[in-house]
Amino acid sequence: MKKISAICLFALLLLFAAAGCSANGQSQEKKADAKTNNQQQVTLTVSAAASLKDALDDIQKPFEKANPNIKLKFNFGGSGDLQKQIEQGAPADLFISASRGNYDQLAKEGLIKEGKNILGNTLVLVTPTNSQSTVKNFRDLKNNNVHKVAIGIPQTVPAGEYAKETLQHLNVWKTIQPKTVMAKDVRQVLSYAETGNVDAGIVYKTDALTTKKVKIVATASHSDHSPIVYPAGIIKDTKHPQAAKKLYHYLQTEQAQKIFKKYGFNVLNK
Repeated sequence: MKKISAICLFALLLLFAAAGCSANGQSQEKKADAKTNNQQQVTLTVSAAASLKDALDDIQKPFEKANPNIKLKFNFGGSGDLQKQIEQGAPADLFISASRGNYDQLAKEGLIKEGKNILGNTLVLVTPTNSQSTVKNFRDLKNNNVHKVAIGIPQTVPAGEYAKETLQHLNVWKTIQPKTVMAKDVRQVLSYAETGNVDAGIVYKTDALTTKKVKIVATASHSDHSPIVYPAGIIKDTKHPQAAKKLYHYLQTEQAQKIFKKYGFNVLNK
C-alpha cells in the first residue's frame, strides 16, 4: 500500500512539474509575442526628387511588408527646395536628390551622415502627343511656330539646370529663354506638356515614360550637360537611424533596383 502511495505521489509530482514547465513556456511565448507586438512603430520621412515619385510609391509596399514596424512618408519636390527645407530644420530622415550639387551642399554643412549615388537618368524633349508640332530636336525650339517651352526653374530644379546647360551647349539658350515657362519641379513641366499648355517641355526620360499624353522627340547627349545622378543620404539628425539605414540599404537591393529599372532609371552600383 505504501509502495502504491509513493508511486501515486511521484506521478502527481511529475504532473505538477510538467504543468509548471508548460505554464512557464506559455508565459515565455506570451512575453515574446508582447515584445514583438510592442515593437516601436516609426515613420520615416523621405525627401525625394519629384521624378522619383512613381518608383518610390511602388517600392513602398514591399519595403513596409518586409519591415512592418516602419512606415514611409514621402515629401516630393525640386531637389533645391528640399535642400533648403532640410537646412531650415524640416523633419527628414533620408534625402534622395536629382542633383549631386544639392546633396554635396548638405554634406558640406554636416547634415548628411552616410550616402552615395544610386541612380542615373536621361534628359529628353517632349511634345504633346496630339500636337502637330514639327519639333524634332532641341534646336527646333528656335522655330517661330514654337511659342512656349517648359523647363524646371534652373536654380532649384535639377532637370531645369540640365535643360539650361543643354540649350547653352547647343547655342540656343539666348533665343529660347524668352519662350521658357518655368515650373516648380519636373512633374509640373510634364503636366504643362500633357495638357498642351506649352509646345514642348524638357523632362527626364523616366517622367516621359509615365504617360501616353506626351511623346519623346529628342534625347539629350550626355555630353550636353552635367552627369545626371541621384545620390541618397541619411540625414545626420534623424531620430530613427536604424530604420533609415534599413531603407537606405533596401534601395540598393535587387528587388528595389528592378523597380527603378522598370521606370527607366539607370542603376549605379558604385
